[in-house]
Amino acid sequence: MDPEIIRKYCLKKKSVTESFPFGESTLVFKVSGKIFLLLALDSVPLQFNVKCDPEQAENFREEYSSVIPAFHMNKKHWNTILLNGNVPARLVWEMIDASYLLVVKSLPLKERKKLDTHK
Repeated sequence: MDPEIIRKYCLKKKSVTESFPFGESTLVFKVSGKIFLLLALDSVPLQFNVKCDPEQAENFREEYSSVIPAFHMNKKHWNTILLNGNVPARLVWEMIDASYLLVVKSLPLKERKKLDTHK
């Protein structure tokens, strides 16, 4: 999996923007101004951070050695996913979707109504 595939997948979601607020090696995706994914462009293997339900975050860490607590993030809510083939692609996409939806759920009602992710 390469960064461009992840980038295109994230940008298909409603109200998603991309930027480099932490330098040119970390691509950040936000929904309505809130971060839901950070992609480390210079890491080998490729890796990214996603927000997770705390219980699910722990379950993923126990099941997959390439899912670890996210560096520089709240480790209760954020995981780093190392794309070394250990985590099935289907689950990678589900983690990205879940992160996006968790952030959307935390937005003010007015912002959530604009997104209406259930259409």
